This record gives sequence, structure tokens and C-alpha cells, in this order.
Amino acid sequence: MNGEELKELTLSVCEVARQAGSFIRNERQQFRSESIQRKHAHDYVSYVDKQSEQLIVGRLRSLLPQAGFITEEGSASHGSESYCWVVDPLDGTTNFIHRFPPYAVSIALMLGDDIVLGVVYEICADECFYAWQGGGAYCNGEAIGVGHSDLNDALLCLQLPYNSDAYKPVIKRLTDHFYGRVASIRMIGSAAVALCYVAAGRLDGYAEKYIGQWDYMAGAIIVKEAGGMVTDYDGSTRFTHGNNIVATNGTIHQALLEGIKLSVVDPTAA
Repeated sequence: MNGEELKELTLSVCEVARQAGSFIRNERQQFRSESIQRKHAHDYVSYVDKQSEQLIVGRLRSLLPQAGFITEEGSASHGSESYCWVVDPLDGTTNFIHRFPPYAVSIALMLGDDIVLGVVYEICADECFYAWQGGGAYCNGEAIGVGHSDLNDALLCLQLPYNSDAYKPVIKRLTDHFYGRVASIRMIGSAAVALCYVAAGRLDGYAEKYIGQWDYMAGAIIVKEAGGMVTDYDGSTRFTHGNNIVATNGTIHQALLEGIKLSVVDPTAA
């Protein structure tokens, strides 16, 4: 696909994301706790996630019939197809359950290992973030770009994944390392939205481990097209098959990676 075709496809995906977001917003008005199911400890799903995914998959199949799927709730699959949609039908389910913004729809398109477009629709604020390869990054039609804060003035997002047993010692050391060295630290409950906030200059850095491809794929290209930097915890730009992500304005990237390296290794270990 050339640039113009990618742009047109991205704008069509924005409409799909908005349709799914409208469904989620309407369902939130009548949502009941009895609808919640546990996938794992502290990891929830409901009919809203599943029906949103079915809606998205159906619309995307009509846009690009030759593409496969990686979806959080498993309603479609990926085989030998060159193109692959990566879909999170409701990123921030715990936030959604508690009526606590933000939560979002996240859709990316891969060609091999390359992310060629990404769309994240933040439902509560009615903000659609999107980007396509080589085309820049946007929110509701306006171009966006990362901020320029140095570490001392940086606002970081250090998320808390569901795998608490494995990550608890890391996040303790990571928070201890940066608390007092940066402007402040936030935890917002949606990987997709956190990435978009880095792209828009609202956050300067974000890091999280033990997350799925559907959580970060769309947001990653939005950050990159906004002028930011995206790697895994080891600093590799080949992050699309991993379970961890670091995204920054570029200025603080090395400092965040250094803090992560110190935090992942247990200083008390022999």
C-alpha cells in the first residue's frame, strides 16, 4: 500500500474504532457487575469486550479481507496472511468497570513485523488518536507531537500490570529510583492511552511489562510518528513480539532505560 492508500485505510479504521467506542459508551450506562468474568487474578472481561471485538473484526474484514487477526478475546485468528490486524476491543477494562477514565479501543495493522497504521479511540474524552507509516500522528484531525521535557521536568507513567507477583519488586525499585527525580509519576490503567499521551506531549515517558501486543501496537506507531522513541526494556526497537514496552519523548529515553535496568536486577541477589 502506498501512503495515500494507508491514509484512507487509517481514516476508515478511525470510524470503526468510533463505532465500537459508541457501543461501549452506551453499554456503560446499563452495565452491571454481574456481567463481569475473571480471566485471571485481577484481569477482567465482560460481554462488552467480546461484542466490541466482534463488531470490530467484522468491520475490519470488510476493509481488508486478506488480513488475519490477533485479538485479545480470541474471536479471530492469524495464519499465513501478510497483513494482520491487532485488536484490543476495550483497553482499560478495570477502569471501565469502575467508571474511571480512561479506556479505549485500540487497532493496529501489521505487515510482517512492521506496524503500518494505528488507531486508539479514547472513549471518555471522545479523542481519536491515529497514525500511519510515514504520515505523522494526529488526534481528532490535528497533528500532534511529543514534548521536550528533560528528566527533571518529566511526567512519567509507570503502569501496574496484572502479573503482580513478578512485577511488584520491579515497580517498587523503579518508583523509588524516579520518585523525586522527575516532576511526577502517574498510573492511568490503559497502555494504549498512555502511549497516545506520550505522543501528544501530555506524558514524557511510559513503561510497562507483562502486556499483550494488542495493548501497545497501535500506540507504538502513534508515538513514533509523533517524533518519539519506542523500544523494549532492553532498548531494542524490535519490540513487536515482546511483552514489554518503553515509550518516551526521546530526550529521556536513555535515562528511563537505565532506571529500568537497575530495577529489573535485584540488588540483594547473590
